[in-house]
Amino acid sequence: MRNSSNVFDAVDARLEAAIEPWLQHMRWRANFAEWRERRVNQERYQETRVAQLEQLRGPLDQQVMLDVGAGMGGFAVAARLRGATVAACEFNRSYCDIIRLRAARYGLALPIYNAAGEALPFAGASFDTVVSWDVIEHVRSPAELLGEFNRVLVPGGVALVTAINRWAWKDPHYHIRGLNWLPRPWAERWLKRRGRSKEGTAFQDMQRLSEMHYFSYRGFVQLARDHGFRVYDLKQAALRSGTLHSPKRLRRLLRTPLRVFGLEPLAYRAQRRWYVGMFELALVKEP
Repeated sequence: MRNSSNVFDAVDARLEAAIEPWLQHMRWRANFAEWRERRVNQERYQETRVAQLEQLRGPLDQQVMLDVGAGMGGFAVAARLRGATVAACEFNRSYCDIIRLRAARYGLALPIYNAAGEALPFAGASFDTVVSWDVIEHVRSPAELLGEFNRVLVPGGVALVTAINRWAWKDPHYHIRGLNWLPRPWAERWLKRRGRSKEGTAFQDMQRLSEMHYFSYRGFVQLARDHGFRVYDLKQAALRSGTLHSPKRLRRLLRTPLRVFGLEPLAYRAQRRWYVGMFELALVKEP
């Protein structure tokens, strides 16, 4: 037992060492220590996404799932621990090594593919569910990515995705208010002045703001429809069902009069257009 414990301690040490270099460009974060801990132990912070997926698709142990842009493997490992048949696909080779170490923490056999989302190495209709969070803004071609999602899903299958709002008030990557309301050249100069530019970074996948794909809500919905999907806004669905949770007390207080006067749906659509950082969407493949 002691030898087994030593083996897993060694895996933990290797995992932490492999992750560390990929965190240094974010040291400007006020909550860097907490953020770092959540990256090192990513699989332990997946309850919200697991619950969301189970609500939409049923128990994980009954799903054949693909995690595209799996990153450091937190969700893929968490899903595998809950019995899902899951494959992790990640473009960054170093991240693939991190996923492998994270799976080794638990003695898991987890298939890991080093591939781009625009050219998935799977046969058509191979998966019930695709998850792709915090990915589409980074790929070369969002249109090709969605085309591949459609190809590998079974008819009626679902892709759960996030997409960044072009008009987000607080940018999800740089955490600066009003950044996305500026023309991109101005925004790049502002980032450089604030010391958050990624110019000169040692990591080739660290994109500049102007190189990423941000969307209006309508623009992304149309793109998804063009590739054979029906689109459902998961937060809007939760609002309609009365299950949308607002973590901040002030926001909960503001929602009360809006609800009383029947204005909450209108306020949500306005916020979605001009304020929220990202859209959380379910894309259902047309039969």
